[in-house]
Amino acid sequence: MISRRDLLKFGATAGAAVALKPSILQGLAPQEMILRAIPSSGEEVPIVGLGSSATFRQVAQSEDFTALREVLTAFAEYGGRVFDTAPSYGASEEVSGQIAEELGIGDKIFWATKLNVAGRGGGAADPAEAKAQVERSFARLRRPMIDCIQVHNLGDPPTQLGILKDLKAEGRIRYIGITSTSDRQYEALAELMKSEPLDFIGIDYAVDNRNAEEAILPIAKEEGIGVLVYVPFGRSRLFSRVGDREVPDWAKPFAETWGQFFIKFAAAHPAVTTVTPATSQAKHMIDNLGAARGRLPTPDEVKKMVELVEALPPAPGRG
Repeated sequence: MISRRDLLKFGATAGAAVALKPSILQGLAPQEMILRAIPSSGEEVPIVGLGSSATFRQVAQSEDFTALREVLTAFAEYGGRVFDTAPSYGASEEVSGQIAEELGIGDKIFWATKLNVAGRGGGAADPAEAKAQVERSFARLRRPMIDCIQVHNLGDPPTQLGILKDLKAEGRIRYIGITSTSDRQYEALAELMKSEPLDFIGIDYAVDNRNAEEAILPIAKEEGIGVLVYVPFGRSRLFSRVGDREVPDWAKPFAETWGQFFIKFAAAHPAVTTVTPATSQAKHMIDNLGAARGRLPTPDEVKKMVELVEALPPAPGRG
């Protein structure tokens, strides 16, 4: 059990953290978290990480980084490791690197960022510009080596993936991959997964956004490719859909909050390596990491999770 005194060292974070149920804060030591192996290496990472789009990105663009400092403090203290960012996420990459250095936690984090130089008119990316963007990521994250860099949204793979392959061969990147946040790109993504030596892919996946289950996740499992999951909450869509409903009793053995419910749905798929919800609040960071402990839902429970969400009204404005 993590004591109140332990929480107080987070300053403003403490008040938010103790508002959570005590059971959420139990046993969050790294060795007690659910871990998944990265297929290409066997290295184990927690099934829950931290993303830096959405609200994290918005706060990073402000002049007050207090909230993000509290988020990263809680992230490291409670066993988080995989942090996903990108140059396109505003100031997220630079601010997170700065805060991690100030807190002395840079070496504890599995840094995952992206390469996304757009080709002019949809054509080839400029190799010099792509290489310059990667070098900026090294500088912003304050790292001589980055754990994972992925070509974002299939941006000219021949050019940009080729650059990442070279950097991996030089020992400057540990893992490489490709992301897609669009179903329309899944056919092209699937082809690359079968033809390129990818360590990771990154995709959107949520209980009400399951297209990847047939098109992508089986290929990842077959080809031995790790999967980073983005927006497991559908940004805020799923929270809007559940409204003020309580988590059903049948789900409480594995999820005490809706955040944990949604994260554990995604994490329950055996092809998924780490789920990376974004947050700019320490209390949500701690709650999210609560989904990396206990047990995952069974296949029958996963079906019930889908049925529950499908029976909900759509999010406001979605018809």
